[in-house]
Amino acid sequence: MQNLLDPAILFFIVGVFAGTVRSTLEIPPAISRFLSLYLLMALGLKGGFALSHSGLTVNVGVSLAAAITLAFCTPLLGYWILRRFVSGFDAAAVAATYGSVSAVTFVTAVQYLENQNVSYGGYMAAAMALMESPAIIMAVVFANALRQQAVPELIVLGGGVAAMGGQPAKPSVSVGKILHESFTDGAQLLLLGAMVVGLITGDAGKAAMQPFSGDLFKGMLSFFLLDMGLMAARNLPRVRGQSPALIAYAVLGPIVHASFALGLAFLLSLSVGDGVLLMALAASASYIAVPAVLRYALPEANPSLYFGLSLGVTFPLNILVGIPTYTALARVVLQ
Repeated sequence: MQNLLDPAILFFIVGVFAGTVRSTLEIPPAISRFLSLYLLMALGLKGGFALSHSGLTVNVGVSLAAAITLAFCTPLLGYWILRRFVSGFDAAAVAATYGSVSAVTFVTAVQYLENQNVSYGGYMAAAMALMESPAIIMAVVFANALRQQAVPELIVLGGGVAAMGGQPAKPSVSVGKILHESFTDGAQLLLLGAMVVGLITGDAGKAAMQPFSGDLFKGMLSFFLLDMGLMAARNLPRVRGQSPALIAYAVLGPIVHASFALGLAFLLSLSVGDGVLLMALAASASYIAVPAVLRYALPEANPSLYFGLSLGVTFPLNILVGIPTYTALARVVLQ
């Protein structure tokens, strides 16, 4: 309940209400993009400043290894489950969306931990960056395998005439090209670049950037969550008519992923704060970066399916209920 009284979360609820009643309230796309870049830059700076104190320790390496492990396991599990309910291409796209991460969910979790005075490692921002690409790569591999299965067969007609049967297979997408696009994405570069700046400048940089990356952060996050509330409400109609199994996956899948993350955090003796952020990352679903790549990499998949589920169902659940729940569980298991 305390989470719902946070101004940023209340603005998200305002956005959901405005979108539900079809209000004319709208955040211009250019401003929404600026807010997204601001949050990534501020988050990267915070992570860099924290790293300048802690350094690259064994704990940092262990946490990053856990993040990468989750980034490969969750899309594999999702694809294996979803193939039973939707086509292979749709299964690959949804699995990639839920195997990747949501930066806004992560930023909201960071803010929640700060409100609760729970310490966390700034390097977890690097974990977020590392967890974005593996799911996309695996989706491309799955899709390429499906396309190879659709190679047209040679059919012999009467009189020795040969013809091609079946639908022609679409050309495979280069994993290298997808990797290049993922690692040169502007948002990714800004996040990692800001971390490097924070790491190099340390306390002096933190003091200089405090009005920008500290004082403004909560207000900017509230403004951005207002926009996310509008988008979530307006994407709910995309979920209507979908298979109950898919709706169940959008609700239960993140819970399973967060449970895996909590188990890893326990085995690796991570702190409560790092465990919460690992759970939030595992439970989140991308609705910006991954859908943009999938439109090119998996044109056979239905965008309204993976985009509608992630933004219309999973994102609100994580913001309103998930993050406080993950924090409570981490306190019980990891303390």
